[in-house]
Amino acid sequence: MEWINDFLTELSNLLWGWPMIILLLGTHIFLTVRLHFPQRHIFKAIRLSVKRDANATGDVSQFGSLATALAATIGTGNIIGVATAIALGGPGAVLWCWLTGVFGISTKYAEGLLAIKYREKTSDGKMLGGPMYALEKGLGWKTMAILFALFTAIASFGIGNTVQANAIATVASESYGISPWISGAFVCLLTGTVVIGGVKSIARVCSALVPLMAIFYVLGCIYILFVNAAYLWPAIQLICRAAFSPEAAGGGFVGSTVMMVARFGIARGLFSNESGMGSAPIVAAAAQTRNPVRQALVSSSGTFWDTVVICALTGLVVVSSIIAYPDIDFTNGATLTKDAFSKIPVIGRPLLTFGLLTFSFSTILGWCYYGERAIEYLKGKRWVLGYRILYIAAVFVGSVMNLALVWNLADCMNALMAIPNLLSLLFLNGIIVHETRKYLWSNCLDKEMD
Repeated sequence: MEWINDFLTELSNLLWGWPMIILLLGTHIFLTVRLHFPQRHIFKAIRLSVKRDANATGDVSQFGSLATALAATIGTGNIIGVATAIALGGPGAVLWCWLTGVFGISTKYAEGLLAIKYREKTSDGKMLGGPMYALEKGLGWKTMAILFALFTAIASFGIGNTVQANAIATVASESYGISPWISGAFVCLLTGTVVIGGVKSIARVCSALVPLMAIFYVLGCIYILFVNAAYLWPAIQLICRAAFSPEAAGGGFVGSTVMMVARFGIARGLFSNESGMGSAPIVAAAAQTRNPVRQALVSSSGTFWDTVVICALTGLVVVSSIIAYPDIDFTNGATLTKDAFSKIPVIGRPLLTFGLLTFSFSTILGWCYYGERAIEYLKGKRWVLGYRILYIAAVFVGSVMNLALVWNLADCMNALMAIPNLLSLLFLNGIIVHETRKYLWSNCLDKEMD
């Protein structure tokens, strides 16, 4: 298996190199300009996300679809990923990660719009959509649509399942001495209880879990920043200086280049919020909404919460702790977050444990839905139950196995998902602009879809 892992490592490095980062960030910036900066409508988007669209067609509420997307998006990348970016690129990586989230709002908006525009209604009244439908119906790229669905189904067992289950088992073992076999069986049982009921069951649980875990984590981070208040402004200054002058960070970051800092910050930001990957539009297509732009706005708020808020808070906590406690090893991404949070008395370690456990479990739930829809597109409804059973079993397997190979496979699949999805956004940008002009720029958000 070693040669397979080495091959996947090389392929992952190739796929997530500068060409991919330029394609992703370039799409973010292009759509931001093309759509007249949809970020300025973010508060309107937040209001719509908690408002039920009465009499609209769909399987779950707009908030339910957003909560499910956030469940899949808010994961270990928001905690461990940010710390890894800091360890590899220095404190300045936090600013690049944050900027990626700001511009990524436009891409998430465009993805949500196309999801509603090209979704299909099945014979039993269920809504199906996502990049595979936009590729097939919008561009006539059936082969590309099949490939996207295939990569999504494979990725669901990687970043969406086994690696998250392994993170839960690791935290439970290190913090409480619980055997991975026991924690794996417990998470497997919880997952089965939720996902066997389909999208409505997943959305219902995510609607309750996501706000709880996010509010608790955000308040905890604010408390830590209050404790580190004397180092908060120096942390902000360091992040801004180091983003454009890495040597300003000092210590182990001397010798880093601006390009290196930007690369790690952008890559982790893209990994965290999934804007451009094509996953979130799959559940956006199930939303009860009267027109594509309403759901597009709701979807865009997901990137705001994920990166602009949660990743930024994590970055500030870690950098302020590095300044406050010089004994922290800031060059080791695997332990940096744990060391930073552990320095805070009483709340630090429990907050980190709670965040990792809930964020990882919610990701398992959200990605199950993505994989289901990909399998249904590829093989039909009759294969969905078999997929669920296999997905539940994979949760247990992920809890007790070494995942180096799975991590590399997941990274490759995520990149291969992003490529066809980004192409659909770029080639269908005229449709996106047309719908935006029709409903948003004309102040007709309450208008029913034709």
